Amino acid sequence: MNIKLFTGLSFISCMMISCNDSTDNIGSSLAGLTDGVKVESASFDVSSQSIIADSVLSRNTVGYLGKVLDPETGSYVTGDFMTQFYSLENYRFPAKDSLVTYDAGGNLVKGVIKADSCEIRLFYSKHYGDSTKTMKLTAYELSKPMNEDRNYYSNFDPMQEGYVRTNGIHKDKVYTLTDFNVPKNRRDTSTYTPYITVKLNEPYTDAQGRSYANYGTYVMSKYYDNPANFKNAYTFRNNVVPGFLFKHKSGIWNMAYINISQLNVYFKYSGRVAYKTRVGGNEVTQYRDTVYHGVTVFWGTEEVLQSTTITNDSRAIASLASDASCTYLKTPAGIFTEMTLPVEEIMNGHEKDTISVAKLSISRINNAHSGDNAFRVPEHVLMIPKDSLYSFFENNKMYNNKNSFVATWSYGTSSSPYGNTYDFNNISGMISAMYHIDRSRRSANWNKVVLVPVSLSTTSTSNQNSYSSRYGSYPYNSSASSTATVTRVSNDMSLSSTKLVRGTTSNSPIKIDVIYSKFK
Repeated sequence: MNIKLFTGLSFISCMMISCNDSTDNIGSSLAGLTDGVKVESASFDVSSQSIIADSVLSRNTVGYLGKVLDPETGSYVTGDFMTQFYSLENYRFPAKDSLVTYDAGGNLVKGVIKADSCEIRLFYSKHYGDSTKTMKLTAYELSKPMNEDRNYYSNFDPMQEGYVRTNGIHKDKVYTLTDFNVPKNRRDTSTYTPYITVKLNEPYTDAQGRSYANYGTYVMSKYYDNPANFKNAYTFRNNVVPGFLFKHKSGIWNMAYINISQLNVYFKYSGRVAYKTRVGGNEVTQYRDTVYHGVTVFWGTEEVLQSTTITNDSRAIASLASDASCTYLKTPAGIFTEMTLPVEEIMNGHEKDTISVAKLSISRINNAHSGDNAFRVPEHVLMIPKDSLYSFFENNKMYNNKNSFVATWSYGTSSSPYGNTYDFNNISGMISAMYHIDRSRRSANWNKVVLVPVSLSTTSTSNQNSYSSRYGSYPYNSSASSTATVTRVSNDMSLSSTKLVRGTTSNSPIKIDVIYSKFK
């Protein structure tokens, strides 16, 4: 190996942070640092291979529903989506005696618990495939809720595990992701969000054998039986609505990326309205009864558990993973890339040196399948020790740039217009930590890391003015800047795929570039 001596100005500039703020002696101080620090660099081969991810933790803010043909393997990928709904804390329906409905003769009846209608809406922000093709799903009522006392992986089968109520709701829905019942000029607006609607207006019988006009009437009755059922999300899912499974039934043309679900209950209630009138020449206030149309919305968002079950062709996945010419990153629940870091070789002869920088770049191989039906390239990739592959996600950890790192595909960015890589700019802390693991305690994976496609959830902090509404706060100064903060790292469950160059033990196309430093 060729090791070159050079003066590391970037390292020296970092060292200067700890110097005195005074500028009087910058020249002499810099000369002293340059004379006192020895900096060396070296490059090492990194080997890699594909590993099959038969399942991943399915704890996401997006649900995936549909069935598509993978153009890379020629096999099918199916997504089934399970979600819960939550009630706002201490939510209250109107007083029971203010509820109104109409009897068979069209007469207004007061004090009767009855929902006009009930529906579930599945809003999707994105989709893959042809949105005009006909699909069919079945909505199943759950018999028990998903709880936080267990982990739900992408191979979880809610029907086999007894989560679907045998005599509960089994409702088929035929749909297209492009809703042709909505005028095109509305669909094309930026404020329109498409959704799939499942109506729940048939007579309903609960698990205790009580019958109701429809599912919405059941939900309302549970409130008037005991308002504490609606105290919070926990009491609501355990006592009222455990959740629903939306299972693909037919069609192979698209997959919806569902980011919000709604359970809507529509009803009517009466109230008194004040109005001014003149009586005997005097203005007086009088009241009249008015019928209002109300709707209660129960949300399925990241505040409650959601899970997607993915069905892949295991033989097709295994065939890709065995390709010796490259490695793969493929989601959902498909293929990861494992890398072996040459830790001992990096530290040999430098046991007392500081590793200032250890940069690792992995180049993509452009997908052979392009066009509208190609799976997208994974945008964010997490590097973690192989022994942490499951615990990282199960413990809801955040990458820390010490023993876990995230790289973003850099192709076409302003900083790297000709790049096509995943760049990990400095994993020196991981190298040092691996080296210092006691030899007697090193596992077979002690120097192995895994590249995992991930989704990053973020919140934005803005310095601009904003206004608030019942739906949240919205900026009205669009020119102001904002900062995005990553709040969650989860397995990428969308349809994505890419090839990477395969690393070898000698003359590898994947190198780790290391800079050492020490005081002379």
